[in-house]
Amino acid sequence: MIIDLQLVHDILYKDGKLVWDEPTKQGIADCYQFLERFSHDKIIYGINTGFGPMAQWRVSDDHLRDLQYNIIRSHSTGMSEPLGDFFVRAAMLARVGSFAQCKSGVHPELVSLLTEFINRGIYPFIPKHGSVGASGDLVQLAHIALCLIGEGKVHYRGEWRPTKEVMDECGLKPIDIHIREGLSCTNGTSVMTGISAVNQLHAENLLRLATLAAVWMNEIAGSYDDLMAAPLNESRRHPGQIEIAARMRELSNGSRRLQKRENKLYNGERVNGLMDEGQHVFKDKVQAYYSLRCAPQILGPIFDTLAYSRQVIEDELNAASDNPIVDPVTQNVYHGGNFHGDYISLEADKMKIAMVRLAMVSERQLNYLCHDRINGILPPFLNLGTLGLNYGIQACQFTATSTTAECQTLAMPNYVHSIPNNNDNQDIVSMGTNSAELCAQVIDNCYQVLSILFLAMAQAVDCLGIQDELAPATRKQYDAIRRLTPTIIEDTPFYEDLAKIEQYLRAI
Repeated sequence: MIIDLQLVHDILYKDGKLVWDEPTKQGIADCYQFLERFSHDKIIYGINTGFGPMAQWRVSDDHLRDLQYNIIRSHSTGMSEPLGDFFVRAAMLARVGSFAQCKSGVHPELVSLLTEFINRGIYPFIPKHGSVGASGDLVQLAHIALCLIGEGKVHYRGEWRPTKEVMDECGLKPIDIHIREGLSCTNGTSVMTGISAVNQLHAENLLRLATLAAVWMNEIAGSYDDLMAAPLNESRRHPGQIEIAARMRELSNGSRRLQKRENKLYNGERVNGLMDEGQHVFKDKVQAYYSLRCAPQILGPIFDTLAYSRQVIEDELNAASDNPIVDPVTQNVYHGGNFHGDYISLEADKMKIAMVRLAMVSERQLNYLCHDRINGILPPFLNLGTLGLNYGIQACQFTATSTTAECQTLAMPNYVHSIPNNNDNQDIVSMGTNSAELCAQVIDNCYQVLSILFLAMAQAVDCLGIQDELAPATRKQYDAIRRLTPTIIEDTPFYEDLAKIEQYLRAI
């Protein structure tokens, strides 16, 4: 059974259901049965020893069930507001993906109940703060496990309710402890992976929007179209730049706003007519500003970053991030550190930095539209009212600039912020969940900046009266924005209109 990002998308946003194939179900049962046989008369970490630095203590046989309950209850120590439902559901999917590798030795009823939670929309309370991302997401996964044993609280149909009450209502029973269900529930990278999976889906959507905005911006400016030409961009060799340029060419197909350099500047008979009379100064810019002209070079690295992070996240969704690893094939149990979150932490930071860059170029494009002395074709702040009396979108730019500045502050990598803890047993940690959460915050900020940019681009089209000259792809977006918000003439509060645009842009 494979859990890819398409499945995550369908379950989160299309109300899809998780369905197990028979080979995987049998593999989980076989792994459990192997561990049941293998664990007799052996010392295995987390089955008959303490946890972490207390692994040196042998736990007596009559307390083994208590041991598994104790790790769940003792580690349910998270704080701050709860993670959103999408993040929680994705985290449970990632935990299922780990169990589906048939390397954890858990009883099948654990996987069955977790699947019921996913499919029924039962969301355990998981506080944002608690994970250092080293033995995985111990604290936050413990909050999921707490609900699986019928304790704690869950978010169900828009309400926070006691878990046992919701389980009774749904005809579900808490899991039993068989061998190591407590440790397996709490051990691994599933929360950081789930958050990162949601981040990936939105980051890819933001890149699509930014690529379309790049085309739309160049249409507004009346740029020469060779900035997206295949020979130019292919000469740079980078896959992301080549792909972004190709997407821009496709999106711009049918535009009557983009100019052909060969029709104007390369045609000697027409060149003089492009200059102001008596001067050797061209009326139109020979080359656009970097935020417009360099879109393939700026968005290309973002594309490449997201292509690799997608691979890492999908690998992690289908990885055994438990410890120890129970392997029926080799008839052995292996102790190591598959719970360590470095892969996700590093990719979350890279994604975050890429999204900060996306916000920055969007903010600069907005500045181009607002700054009449730079663009030379639009009224100040796209003001269609009375200058001095009305203010256009002047104050909207404040919000975009402030939000972009916050993104820049958040750009500092979290991957390098290891702090030893757990009696120095965890002497180097990934902070992967913190990295993923900070990335999610930057993604939210990017949507806000892009919402203001899309509002401004629609207003710029109205200022120039060029609706019918846009490419079909950008005209479609202009029409969508105008269905949400009217052309701005008189001063009006913007916050509700911007919220509508953000909701529209976030739909994936």
